[in-house]
Amino acid sequence: MCLRTKACGPLKGIGIIMEQDMISIVVPVYRAEKYIEETMDCVRAQTYTDWELLLIEDCGPDQSRQRIEEYIQRTGDDRIRLLTHPTNLGAARARNLGVNEARGRYLAYLDADDLWAPDKLKKELAFMKERQAAFVFTGYEFADENGKGTGKVVRVPDTITYKEALKNTTIFTSTVMFDMEQLSKEQLQMPQIKSEDTALWWRILRQGYVACGLDENLVKYRRAGKSLSSNKLEALRRIWNLYRKAEGMSVINSAWHFCFWAVRAVQRRI
Repeated sequence: MCLRTKACGPLKGIGIIMEQDMISIVVPVYRAEKYIEETMDCVRAQTYTDWELLLIEDCGPDQSRQRIEEYIQRTGDDRIRLLTHPTNLGAARARNLGVNEARGRYLAYLDADDLWAPDKLKKELAFMKERQAAFVFTGYEFADENGKGTGKVVRVPDTITYKEALKNTTIFTSTVMFDMEQLSKEQLQMPQIKSEDTALWWRILRQGYVACGLDENLVKYRRAGKSLSSNKLEALRRIWNLYRKAEGMSVINSAWHFCFWAVRAVQRRI
């Protein structure tokens, strides 16, 4: 079982009554007009239907907001909620806004250009309940700009601890799911730092949780050529800063973990 080592705190729902079987899906949206309809389609195609989709339109310069509004009107699907903000929040604060508005017991993240297999939610939730886990993630496949799988599938281990996560690149944002009866909304707030998703995983695991991996390819990770994640040098800088600033590691300890991380990052992309 992937249980934490200490007692769980109460659910901090900021006055929102949580639906026990609902999965809240949080999607930050910024300059996503090219992909957002396909992403919404993949959520509506899920075989598990008790979900809400929280789209946080982050004051982008494109037509993402209009595309979402038209989609909601066209489909009439009241499970989709559009949240807006008058200023640009950035990915971390946009996700945090979505988390605070979530009504489901379970939380899943999805990036605005990624895609899920139709049985992703069903399989992952069943896996989470079977393992009684607070934090789970799945395997995934790299995809091209058109969303077509490249055949490069990332396999995931059965579990990841904090020490293992510091040297591992396996957990990908669009694959994770959390149980918000074991993790509070406060614990799930992403920090204001680059690579905020990785920083959140590390912080949760540092508290004594163990993440459980479902080794099935259930997500397509679209790698656009100009995306931040595709910029390898920037990715290296961000991870180094996480070791030094977020985790407070010494230079020597940071370098030790960084070597393992870099090797596995290269292996993942080959």
